[in-house]
Amino acid sequence: MVSDSLDSPTCRLLTLGCKVNQYETQLVKEALEQNGYREAREDETADLCVVNTCTVTNEGDAKSRKIIRQLARQNPGTRTVVMGCYATRDPEAIAKLPGVFEVVTNKRELPDVLSRHGVVDMPSGIRYFEGRKRAYVKVQDGCILRCTYCIIPQVRPGLQSRDPHDIEQEVRQLIDNGYKEIVIAGIHVGHYGVDTTRGKSGKAPFRLWHLFRQLDRIPGDWRMRLSSIEANEVDTDFINAAADCEHLCHQFHPALQSGSDGVLTRMRRRYRGGRFLEKLDRIRDRMPHVAFTTDVIVGFPGETEEEFQETVETCRRAQFMKVHIFPFSARRGTPAFDFPDQISPEVRKDRCAALSDVEKELALQYYHSLTNRDLEVLVERVSNERSGWVRGTDRSYAPVELPGGSEDVGQLVRARGKEASPSCVTGERQLR
Repeated sequence: MVSDSLDSPTCRLLTLGCKVNQYETQLVKEALEQNGYREAREDETADLCVVNTCTVTNEGDAKSRKIIRQLARQNPGTRTVVMGCYATRDPEAIAKLPGVFEVVTNKRELPDVLSRHGVVDMPSGIRYFEGRKRAYVKVQDGCILRCTYCIIPQVRPGLQSRDPHDIEQEVRQLIDNGYKEIVIAGIHVGHYGVDTTRGKSGKAPFRLWHLFRQLDRIPGDWRMRLSSIEANEVDTDFINAAADCEHLCHQFHPALQSGSDGVLTRMRRRYRGGRFLEKLDRIRDRMPHVAFTTDVIVGFPGETEEEFQETVETCRRAQFMKVHIFPFSARRGTPAFDFPDQISPEVRKDRCAALSDVEKELALQYYHSLTNRDLEVLVERVSNERSGWVRGTDRSYAPVELPGGSEDVGQLVRARGKEASPSCVTGERQLR
């Protein structure tokens, strides 16, 4: 229960980075609330600040430092606890920042750290998700791959999969509390279950697709979405389970990173462009209206103009609806940091802009495919541009605008796709 007393200790929490970070901050928030804390108002000085940091890019490090300094200025005398990937990677640098009371380098230490701030027990899962209409559920942690550009295996090493029963109980609780979409998240979601059943005699394998099937049995008007998947982990069992699950959205996020085989080799990725596209074709064979989104790193060391164009062509052939474009960020401690032929910022910027133009074409192409089709829209907010309209996302994660009001926010609304524009699909409401 959240304390309403003005005498209660106050807290302020800020998060940078991925869905897993956001989930972990929510868990800390609920732990503090259950032990008497309340969130500080804007005009109050918080007794305790918690910052969950990101270190995927140099920009993530810089933003983390900036936020910690801002909190110290805005909350004089506060105690700031810093957690997350940047805290794990460089605790000494963070400890020198103003207001920092403790640096959590290992999440297993978090209960002990919070106990020093009055938290006597940690919840096993979350009940709601502050400020969001969809709830993220962390099902696993850690990565054991060794991509040459990535620092994450160093700050989240090993694999740790949650018990499927605990996951199911958490999902049920979130659905009971009104959430209509649950996002299955992790650092390397496709490796869910590998650590708990691999090589253990007498224990039947329980993988991600088993989890889909288990959660799909939860009744009700709700849906689940997978945050990401590696192309190598898409096999027949995965495809069949995904196609069969009523509640699972047919939108998948296989991270391409590059469409050039030469760049993929230097990245130490586990697939090549042709194989990647074959996996997408296999999924389309079972789920014809599936949507694909992806991540692409532009300007990896040694990337030639020809290799960049191979990436552009692969994106076109994959028909991605959305491409998250990242200019290469050299992370000290990764092999790619010392690679020769680093690409200039100007070239990276130009290539990002060029790929962004392609992405816009592909998005509009997919939006057009949703016209004259039935849509299920999770309404996320009232439209800022059109009075009497709301905006949300359909099962393919495409943005949709349709007539509605504030009472629709957080609900699943049936619609019919009418028109496509570069920014969204316009829908017409349908009776349930």
